[in-house]
Amino acid sequence: MVADATPALQLDRVAKTYRIGDEHVHVLVDCDLTVRAGEFVVITGPSGAGKSTLLHVAGGLDAPDRGTVSVSGHDLWSMNRRARAAFRRRHLGFVFQFFNLVPMLSAVENVSLPLVLDGTPARVADARGAELLDRVGLTGRRHHRPAELSGGQMQRVAVARALVTRPSVLLADEPTGNLDKQSSTEVLDLLRSLCQEDSTAVILVTHDPAAIGYGSRTLHIIDGNARSADATGIGGDG
Repeated sequence: MVADATPALQLDRVAKTYRIGDEHVHVLVDCDLTVRAGEFVVITGPSGAGKSTLLHVAGGLDAPDRGTVSVSGHDLWSMNRRARAAFRRRHLGFVFQFFNLVPMLSAVENVSLPLVLDGTPARVADARGAELLDRVGLTGRRHHRPAELSGGQMQRVAVARALVTRPSVLLADEPTGNLDKQSSTEVLDLLRSLCQEDSTAVILVTHDPAAIGYGSRTLHIIDGNARSADATGIGGDG
């Protein structure tokens, strides 16, 4: 069987500029990026280089000024707002530094929430949520609320939620930023293993030197473009 040649994510000559006072800041400049199914791409760079902007544009959260963004062959920014929101909910997963869990919901309810919002019956959605919590090692924490979980456990719930719809692409923005060293290692191990098991494309932006070695490929944002870390002299040991 021939593998699908369509990239999971493709950015073609994407540009994004912000105006700050009288100054125009060119954050992304004709940025190209192709990520295949099952790839784990780590993107590094200094604060303000455009790492989070790249993720937001790739994830349909912030419109580019120019260029195209395709997810599994679908042009994200040619869709209208409603269609893009529905597509994002079904085909893209997000993991953030601050977890973004709903405080009054249990772990399993947080994980199943994207399915419920998409019209899946609660019983079916919760069963899928419980399955994901099992996979991330939180079987005994299904009914705990976020306040009853550690930071590492909350991020595991966030990872499970990001994967609950079986997305083509998972976008992780500083997922270890609020975690201690052990929890960071556990979350990075989890993301890599789930990426391999499900052939999900993972794009992770980070300041964490320990995360660099986890990627099948490491890129560095320089002058608005994502370049190979090898080409920029960025070492794999941080």
